[in-house]
Order: sequence, then structure tokens, then C-alpha cells
Amino acid sequence: MQALSDIAAEFGAELSEGVPLSRFTTLRLGGPGRAMLTCRDTDALVGVVRALDAAGTPTLVLGGGSNLVIADEGVDAVVVRVANDAIRLGPDSVLAEAGAVWDDVVARTVEAGLGGLECLSGIPGSAGATPVQNVGAYGVEVGTLLRRVQLLDRATGEVRWVTPDELGLGYRTSVLKHSDAALALALELDLRPDGLSEPLRYRELAHAMGAEEGERRPAAKVREVVLGLRAGKGMVLDPADHDTWSAGSFFTNPVLADDRLPAVLTAIAGRLGDDVRVPQFPGDAGTKLSAGWLIERAGFTKGHPGADAAARLSTKHTLALTNRGSASTEDLLALAREVRDGVQEAFGVRLEPEPVTVGCTI
Repeated sequence: MQALSDIAAEFGAELSEGVPLSRFTTLRLGGPGRAMLTCRDTDALVGVVRALDAAGTPTLVLGGGSNLVIADEGVDAVVVRVANDAIRLGPDSVLAEAGAVWDDVVARTVEAGLGGLECLSGIPGSAGATPVQNVGAYGVEVGTLLRRVQLLDRATGEVRWVTPDELGLGYRTSVLKHSDAALALALELDLRPDGLSEPLRYRELAHAMGAEEGERRPAAKVREVVLGLRAGKGMVLDPADHDTWSAGSFFTNPVLADDRLPAVLTAIAGRLGDDVRVPQFPGDAGTKLSAGWLIERAGFTKGHPGADAAARLSTKHTLALTNRGSASTEDLLALAREVRDGVQEAFGVRLEPEPVTVGCTI
């Protein structure tokens, strides 16, 4: 195999060893990889990944680290850090390389008078992860704005642009998630040149704006309000606030098929009473329930299990599992299992984690 130092020199990457991956994840958790190759432009990224794949070297591609839970002992793989971060604006679009900080992309578009991404303000992580996860918030998903995504096919080494219909986009998922078959290098999104937001589809946001659902408002104002709402839930990164040391929403909102919904509603009524109002929303192939609502009604309050715990539910938002500064990955996973199993026992609903686990399991 070609030495990692030679690969770094050939493609202009930066080689480092023994670096804890906790430095690069929003949970501040995770041990080291075999080594790390940081790629600050797309040519370096493509060249490094091709060389490692040709040699059969196990790799972990690391972007913003906002959706990763990495084992305490680290990972037996070479870490390829995606750090290509160019952002190019067009009259009605933005092209962002995979390593661009996502909120920087949103901020640049809003500052340029372009609407569309404002509801996705404050989401941590890199641009390249957004189509993988089909990131969404406040009634808007990346998939609805995607024009195309540039991919590296890791089997053939081919680089090509694909359209959204090739990505199998769904609720917080795509064909790229949980797969190493392709690597996102860049994405291009359609935006609104009039500077107005997407229609306000989320009741909480519309209310905070003093608007009716479906209205459009100036993108800059919507971004300001979204950042405020997210900060109030501990969902805007702040190194001084342990409530933000998280992977965002840890569980996805469950979508129940029509034949399962009555039994779950019966279980909820049996525990909480017949008059309880259960938040329900249309979902793909069923009805979507609120994971946060289920977690709280199963008995897991904000800050659970208590002030002395190394890993806790956020004190602002029960859907976020947080590292209070001294937690291990195993501490966090134990809390995740407790919450998941408690909700299933109470209501018969199994919550699914949103983050990707590396070297560990929930």
C-alpha cells in the first residue's frame, strides 16, 4: 500500500495522527482513527478517497460531525476530513462544496437577498451532509430545493452530477445514508431571487412571525426568528452551553402505518387519558407522531436523569441527548437505550436514532 504520507503529498492533503475525533463532532465524543487526512479542496478529496479505496483501506469520511456518534475507542480506519468549503452564489441558486459549514451557506444566501434556505438556519454540520440526511426544519427540507448533487462513485472512481430523483430522498434519509457507495462532493440548490422565504408551513414559526401559515416573509427576518427559536431549544451550537453539545434531534419522529395507529393511540389513551390531544401530522405512508412528545409523556423530562449525570436530556428540549462535558459515548448510548425502551414500553412505538453510529450501536 502507498504510505499515507505519500498520498498526502501527492494530493495536497494534511496528515495527522492520534487526533481524538471528539474534536470534530458536535457531541465532543469519539476516540481517534488510524490517522487523519484533511482535504481542503475537491481535487484533494477525490484523489485521497480514490487512492485509499484502490488500496482497500478502511475509511471514515468526516464532515461537520453533527450527525455522528463515534465509539470511545475510536475507529480502525483512516479518517478523511472533508474541508473543501467554497460557496458560489448565482442569481437564483447557490453551489456549495461539501465541506462548507451549512449555516454559512444559509447566511450567505440570505445576505445576498436570496430566499429558500432561511428555515434551515442554525443547523450544525457541513453542506455535504444535508442531502444525505435530507435535512429539514420548520416545514422545509433540503430535498425540495435541490437542483443537483455532485457525487464520487467509490466503486468506479467516476465523478458526476445527479438529480434529486436519483437520491431516494425521504424523511431524514436518502440512498446515500448508511452507505459508502458514493461521496457527496458539492450540491446546488434553487433559491428565490425575490428575497422572500418559503411559505411558512410550521405553526410555531408562523406564530412567532405574527403571520398566517402559508405566508411568505422576508428571508432575513425568518432567519432571525428561526435562530431565536432554535437557540431557545439548545439547537444552536455554543461551546459554553452543554445543552448544545448534542447531535441535534437524536430520534426521528415515528411514522405509523394506518393499521398500527389505532393501537398506539389506544395505548396513549390508556396511560394519559381519553381526552389527551396527540400531535399528529401527515407522513410518508402513514401518520407522523412527535418523538419529543412521546418521550416526555413516557416520563422522561428535560434534564433527565438529573444534574449529576454525565449524559442528560437537554434542559431545553427532550429530543436532544447531551454531553455535559465529561460523558463517554457509552454514557450517551445508555441514555439513548433507556429513552428508546421506555417509549416502546409505554406506547408500543420504537424510536429510531437519527445520528449515524460508528464503531458502536444503540
